[in-house]
Amino acid sequence: MAPRHFRASDGAKLAYRDEGEGMPVLALAGLTRTGGDFDYLAPHLGDVRLIRPDYRGRGASEWTGGPSYTVQQEARDVLDLLDHLELEQAAIIGTSRGGLIGLLLAATSANRLHGLCLNDIGPVLHRPGLERIKDYVGRNPAARSHEELAGKFPKLMPEFANVPESRWLEESRRHYDATPEGLRITYDPALRDSFLAAFEGPGVDLWPLFDAARDLPLALIRGANSDLLAPEVAEEMRRRRPDMIFAEVPDRGHIPFLDEPEALRAIRDWLALMR
Repeated sequence: MAPRHFRASDGAKLAYRDEGEGMPVLALAGLTRTGGDFDYLAPHLGDVRLIRPDYRGRGASEWTGGPSYTVQQEARDVLDLLDHLELEQAAIIGTSRGGLIGLLLAATSANRLHGLCLNDIGPVLHRPGLERIKDYVGRNPAARSHEELAGKFPKLMPEFANVPESRWLEESRRHYDATPEGLRITYDPALRDSFLAAFEGPGVDLWPLFDAARDLPLALIRGANSDLLAPEVAEEMRRRRPDMIFAEVPDRGHIPFLDEPEALRAIRDWLALMR
């Protein structure tokens, strides 16, 4: 479906998709991604109202410059979207960056959240995963076609196994535009500046954000081979929230596609807690 647009509180024109009926579920994508991240999951969520924003600087949303591409601003944009849609509350499925936004909202605006499902993200970001992201964020891939990049994915992402060739081609088409000069990223290259500023800045203790979600229905999905969410961090999250629904997806790194059986089971169990 074609995206709709709204104006954020600072005037930025931001895109979102809104489909289905039922409990509102906000699907928040990863750092460089768009609402298209949830295309694999959407067919399995026929009984919810699925709302998928494109963050500023990504997808069909306006580019507003590197300094504005922060978790804090994007959390503000999420609240603006809820206000635009006249929604008091929504459940959040947050993939990577989207999960960090969800954690921040749990700490600052818990009354707007119905529940939180984290996809391969937690209060501690494992350094190897951050280093890998630093290598590619803001840069175009070295491939001239979607087919060429799809053929490279198995070697570029060895932490993923048993992924059909058709899925890699879908991923290539979803996240890169084909041009006469080769594939191009679908977001503002200035996102790299924002990422590097955070990467090189002082560390931040995010455990208080996780603990702030204590009263929310919570779920965690982890890729068994993830280089961003370490096993010991997931274990500590489970220790702090023994009631948290947890699933580990085999043959997946950062991030699971969310249509794997283990992920779908966890999401369905989590949604059932809010009905």
